[in-house]
Amino acid sequence: MNRQAAGWIIALIALVAVPFVHRDPYHLHVLVLILIWSFAYTSWSIMGRFGLVSLGHGGFMGIGAYVTALLWNHLGVSPWIGIPVSMATAGVLALVVAYPCFRFRITGHYFVLVTLALSGIVLQVITATRDYTGGSLGYTPQRAPSGKGLLALQFDDKTTWYLIALALAVWVLGLVIWRAIDRSMIRHAMEAISEDEDAAAAAGVNVTAEKLKITLISALMTALSGALYCQYQMFISPDTVSGIAVSLQMVFAAIVGGVYVALGPTVGAVITIVLAEVLRISFGTKAVGWDNLVYGVLLVLFIIFLPKGILGSVIDRIKSPRKPSRSHEQQTVPIARR
Repeated sequence: MNRQAAGWIIALIALVAVPFVHRDPYHLHVLVLILIWSFAYTSWSIMGRFGLVSLGHGGFMGIGAYVTALLWNHLGVSPWIGIPVSMATAGVLALVVAYPCFRFRITGHYFVLVTLALSGIVLQVITATRDYTGGSLGYTPQRAPSGKGLLALQFDDKTTWYLIALALAVWVLGLVIWRAIDRSMIRHAMEAISEDEDAAAAAGVNVTAEKLKITLISALMTALSGALYCQYQMFISPDTVSGIAVSLQMVFAAIVGGVYVALGPTVGAVITIVLAEVLRISFGTKAVGWDNLVYGVLLVLFIIFLPKGILGSVIDRIKSPRKPSRSHEQQTVPIARR
């Protein structure tokens, strides 16, 4: 454990040193995007690893981005206050939608369809209220007066945003939350629920409450990622922070990287962001939408051939090259028993 902690500390120090050694603005921009999206993908994996497949996280991210920007533009509310408000809004919406689903045992593909509808509704609301949100044309938070950048959470320096995205608010926070859940009783309760809800309830697990806990944590994290993405890019649109496409992007990245590994979503973020940038630079406007096409094809291939994702498969191979790991047995045996 000491060796592992030392490795994490050394890695974090090396990552903190990156913007002071390599100052290329474009490369720092790509790294900031990777870190912010890694946090969003991690938030989805917190639910996805327990079998709660949600396609509504694009809605939570859109709420985080738009509520924060609207409060700043129309009411002058600082993002330091607007971000918690947007997170609370996303949390309330998550509970309103999730409670009846969990209470009345709406699970599996029915739950997926409910969350899909949620994502679509949020997208339509943003588009329909174009007088306030800019609709499909997008929305830009107002620039803060000189000297009030900290109050408005607006920084022109890429290094500042890199450090925020890395350690102060996003990437490390996501790993800490993921690790805390992995070591808590919530994990054991959710694993029992994913195996057999009736058996878990008979053993004393409050199925509805445990599912609501994990859903609320995931929604709050996703809203935070949307708000920070908005503040960094200083421009948002329904297509970039909300809707079904964003939700599918989260699913793809988490599965490709590895849902059951803390750093899996980070690997997925590297793949998605680099792929999008390569297509944009190579083909420009001719490649609009190609990334979603590639995501879909790769998602099918990974589900068939690498269900544990890139990082999960590599770790399994290192730990046990000849026989399946314990985590694999836990995932496959219950299905066989059914």
